[in-house]
Amino acid sequence: MIKAGIIGGAGYTGGEMLRILVNHPNVEIAFVNSTSNAGNLISDVHTDLIGDTDLRFTDSVNFDELFEASPSGGGLEGAVLFLCVGHGDAKKFLEANPINDNIKIIDLSQDFRLSANASFSTPDSGLKTKDFIYGLPELNRDQIKSAQNIANPGCFATCIQLGLLPLAAKGLINAEVHINATTGSTGAGQSLSTTSHFSWRNNNLSIYKAFEHQHLNEIGESLLQLQPTLSEALSFIPQRGAFTRGILASMYLESDLTLEEAQTIYEDYYSSHPFTHVSRKNIDLKQVVNTNKVLVHIEKHGNKLFIISIIDNLLKGASGQAVQNMNLMFGLEENSGLRLKAAYF
Repeated sequence: MIKAGIIGGAGYTGGEMLRILVNHPNVEIAFVNSTSNAGNLISDVHTDLIGDTDLRFTDSVNFDELFEASPSGGGLEGAVLFLCVGHGDAKKFLEANPINDNIKIIDLSQDFRLSANASFSTPDSGLKTKDFIYGLPELNRDQIKSAQNIANPGCFATCIQLGLLPLAAKGLINAEVHINATTGSTGAGQSLSTTSHFSWRNNNLSIYKAFEHQHLNEIGESLLQLQPTLSEALSFIPQRGAFTRGILASMYLESDLTLEEAQTIYEDYYSSHPFTHVSRKNIDLKQVVNTNKVLVHIEKHGNKLFIISIIDNLLKGASGQAVQNMNLMFGLEENSGLRLKAAYF
């Protein structure tokens, strides 16, 4: 069994991580850390887990004791630590808690996603520098399999990239890409803010961070990885939707491809990826909510190639993708523990 620890287990991504891992056939949850809920039953915070686990939150962690230091110790396949913390907090946690190099790390914050920040070291720790691989399996699956540390992609970034990667792989993003994407309220995290209160969010729609959302940086790096000559702008308009979870991204660009050519390019690119599917029928968000699935739909309108992609922001956009990465890192089936079904009605 793989021993897993979760840092920041009381929030939305921590809760989703628990829901997956308590039923994962190859994982034993060693501890769940939450300084604000230390001593409380996990099921008192994530009440849907009543009957699934008797674990309690802890505010202190002894990594050597819990993980037995070596992947071969105690008959374990290995150990993994999920950092389900806010942006900036993952780096602070690693600075304050030097972690044995035998423990794999999957960070769900944005701290190590960009290439300029992908290496981390604490001078006084005596441990090796930790290099983080960008954990989008549809882009870096082979590197993820041999990685020790993963920077899990952002939710908008995942949805948008999966709508564009096949074109970039063929060097076919040769015009400005116009992107409009709407996310559910869970994308803002569990802490309350003016724009996350029900009374404001319900029956409402708003735009934020137009043309300057932080996920554009990781999207740009991934597309350049496949299409090094890319110079066209990515014009991204993010929206807050009046629903709980999920992201729908619609994109268009000028293209000489026929619809059949584009569909073939996309279907070939994703043919070996178990979670990403190209639908020749129009798609809607309920088809992917509560799953790790991605659906992509393509249309052609005059000289415009129109692409829709949809994900669950908390699963394929966060915790589900993190477990998908864990599966790859430990040589498990990529979809192990992630055969989740949408609740369509």
